[in-house]
Amino acid sequence: MRVVRTRAELAGALAARPGRRAVVMTMGALHDGHLSLVRAAREVADQVVVTIFVNPLQFGPTEDLERYPRDLEGDAAKLATVGADLVFAPSVDEVYPREPVVTVSAGLIGEVLEGEHRPGHLDGVLTVVCKLAHLVRPDVALFGQKDAQQLVAVRRMVADLDLDVQVLAVPTVREPDGLAMSSRNAYLDADQRATALVLSRALAAGATAAGRGADASTVAAAATEVLATEPGLELDYLALRDAELGELGAGYRGPALLLVAGRVGATRLIDNVVLDLGATTSEEH
Repeated sequence: MRVVRTRAELAGALAARPGRRAVVMTMGALHDGHLSLVRAAREVADQVVVTIFVNPLQFGPTEDLERYPRDLEGDAAKLATVGADLVFAPSVDEVYPREPVVTVSAGLIGEVLEGEHRPGHLDGVLTVVCKLAHLVRPDVALFGQKDAQQLVAVRRMVADLDLDVQVLAVPTVREPDGLAMSSRNAYLDADQRATALVLSRALAAGATAAGRGADASTVAAAATEVLATEPGLELDYLALRDAELGELGAGYRGPALLLVAGRVGATRLIDNVVLDLGATTSEEH
């Protein structure tokens, strides 16, 4: 496995190995969730490229850009064990040689949910995803389902801007206690981690209700009831949307996303679960 830091080194390394190429875009501080993306990429491509870049455009002025965990050496060691061929770990100046004037807008997708609490965040995400896609030129890009709104936005950008890349989603990887894996989990102390578990418990309650054929309001109420048991969570939102993040109409049936976000102490966490509203498990028929 090779680690490169510049555009020129990247271009040379890519040219040296033809074939179907996959990319996994990360901000580093890698955990098993990231590594699951790399393993999945290994199954669908001849060459697996992992990008590691803490993108300043997606951080707000009061967010954790400076303290975001960084460990390139440790990340590279992990990636070498799961089949990555190439790591592109550029500096900020390498990605943005000058302050960008033209950027990608997430449009309406970037104005709801995360967009309400992190204005401009998804614009920054899409801008760097677009730039890295042009630099790496992948056939397929893999993203985790945990960042559901990001996944929706990336897919819409690829479709609307005719980017020649296939986007694959990989299921959320969870800790044994149910907490969705995140680089920000490292900020949590033992008590905060216990509090954070209410997020996955709430989603599980909503999913159980949906599996019994409950309507949208009942599903949301089941999740809300669980969230209310944990006063240590500062809830940003609990939302039930369709697969494109649109509002649900009366009597909606079909694929849906139950999304939650909130703060535990100074740490902001997100999670979600994919549902099928109006469907019941085989045991209920």
